[in-house]
Amino acid sequence: MASQFRPCFHVTVVLLSFTVGRSDISCRNEAGEPVDWFIIYKLPKYRIGEVGSGVEYMYLDSAVGSWQRSKFMLNTTQGAMANTLNQLYKGKAYLSNSSVYALYNDGPPEMKYIHTYGHTKGVLLFDHFQGFWLSHSIPHFPSFPERGYQYPSSGKHNGQTALCVTYQYAQFLSIAQQLVYVYPRFYNCSVPSVFSADLTQLLKLCEGSKLPLTSNRGVKPLFSVRGDKFVSFVKSELFVDDIYTGWVAQVLDTNLLVQTWQTQGRELPSNCSLPKHTMNIKRTRLPPSVQFQSHYDHSKWCVSQAYEDQVTCLGDLNRVKAQMSRGGGLICSYNPVIYKAFRQAVDWYISC
Repeated sequence: MASQFRPCFHVTVVLLSFTVGRSDISCRNEAGEPVDWFIIYKLPKYRIGEVGSGVEYMYLDSAVGSWQRSKFMLNTTQGAMANTLNQLYKGKAYLSNSSVYALYNDGPPEMKYIHTYGHTKGVLLFDHFQGFWLSHSIPHFPSFPERGYQYPSSGKHNGQTALCVTYQYAQFLSIAQQLVYVYPRFYNCSVPSVFSADLTQLLKLCEGSKLPLTSNRGVKPLFSVRGDKFVSFVKSELFVDDIYTGWVAQVLDTNLLVQTWQTQGRELPSNCSLPKHTMNIKRTRLPPSVQFQSHYDHSKWCVSQAYEDQVTCLGDLNRVKAQMSRGGGLICSYNPVIYKAFRQAVDWYISC
């Protein structure tokens, strides 16, 4: 059971459980207020029985408690995504020597795609106190800081997900170590000199260096500012296997239902060859009755099949053969609010 994995990460988190201040760098909710974490599920343009705008999304955080249809659109400067990233854009944190920021995407905006980098996408913004890590699945996003917040037209067609978590400074030292395995394509970043002693690896990654590894994968616990536990799994290109089947399901000791972008003929089939299985989700359902097929959904997430295990992971890699040899990772949680939201979103999956 997944509970066998949990004691490995039992540490005292009282010191991490600070109140998020209004002026501190953090994930921001739909109203622009600081939150510990949020998840966005952008709806695909083509759903079963309807065609949408391609920029509508569902929103979830601990206060909301369940999926809520946002009144905002992702291509406007309102809502949780824009509120969070505008700390970089409108707040001009990218010009500051007192904060670190990094934008990475294997398909960055306005640049050619290069397969030698990890298949991973995200944003870091933090100072010596705290900040946020936004991990997402959207190609060509976000825009360069000088351009302000923009959502790419290419991001309208498929479903996408984004996970934002607010962490204290010490956690970003662990996050930087994890990113070494993945080798992200940093297309815009800044590590001011006051951070360079702590963040030598991140500085080198920002400069384009590929750092040597002592192993081909790594696991680290991460704790949000309010003490919620997340677990980061990352693999390098040297771990040539399906991250879901060959590693994460076995470590978490639970069968996983997996949603990744599946184009016909390229996906890996559901796999029950190891003690713990991975089964492909083929159709997703979000409230009240939005349904869509996996080939219109570019998001990458999984949940434990067994309700008692309460595991949810959001990540970088699709279950396709080509991405077995790419760097990437998953951020996993035992949060019951997150689990319930995603487990109820499983509408149809393929058993072995």
